[in-house]
Amino acid sequence: MKILMNKSWVGMAVLLIGLAGCAGTQTQPSTGEYIDDASITTKVKSEMIADKGVTAHHISVETIKGVVYLTGSADTSQESNKAATIARGVAGVKSVNNDIHVK
Repeated sequence: MKILMNKSWVGMAVLLIGLAGCAGTQTQPSTGEYIDDASITTKVKSEMIADKGVTAHHISVETIKGVVYLTGSADTSQESNKAATIARGVAGVKSVNNDIHVK
């Protein structure tokens, strides 16, 4: 009985340490946040590709903790603004940092 109790405590400790490895910090996102950010990035990029008013292959999208960072170049300020509007419309986006340069 005593051996069984010790094994269960060891098992519990291993489980807790494993779960702690999935937790985020202030500088590193948790596993869930990383997956959410990747999903947001994919959705933003897909929406930009589908929109004929945005040349998506010149714009990079990165998401960190729900904040979307747009970089690259656009032919017009309207295109840059449209890309930011598309990003803001994606579920889960907290804010958009538009650093797209107009050619």
